[in-house]
Amino acid sequence: MLLRIGEKIINRQKIHHTIDRILELRRDGFSQQDVAGQIGVDRTFVSRLETIGEIRKGGRVALIGFPIKNCEEIYAVARQEGIDFCFVLSEQERWDFVQTKSGVELFNTIMQIITDVRKHDIVIIIGSNMRIKLIETLLDKAVIGIQIGESPIEEDKYVSPEDIRALIRQLRF
Repeated sequence: MLLRIGEKIINRQKIHHTIDRILELRRDGFSQQDVAGQIGVDRTFVSRLETIGEIRKGGRVALIGFPIKNCEEIYAVARQEGIDFCFVLSEQERWDFVQTKSGVELFNTIMQIITDVRKHDIVIIIGSNMRIKLIETLLDKAVIGIQIGESPIEEDKYVSPEDIRALIRQLRF
């Protein structure tokens, strides 16, 4: 948890704890100035921190995820909540997707999916830590990662439909 930057030793855990505390205080209704005073930082730091994590409410939402054990439940939530693009696969469906296409066909299909996803304002990705980072790198928009394991994930993972519903509702309203 420690990181050396030049002659400084940085405690990453302290940074995470402080950021969590700032966001909790802001959520609880404290002003940026009040939070800054309580934590011991400049008000502009609190403002910039919020800007880094800000996600626009509303807009078009895409949901991508694999390998998911309960795909049908996730698709049902996506339909009920008005998700504009949903692409979730089980481990077997993921392998079938890859193995039933020629190289060119697979490349074109993946490029089309990326094109479709880029049309959305917010992308929710359910997957491994590596897949989440890959999607964040590919897209220049708000990406919300829900990590269901460390890469490589080789078996289906259960994803709570109600957690997905709650997240979507936070984004929409």
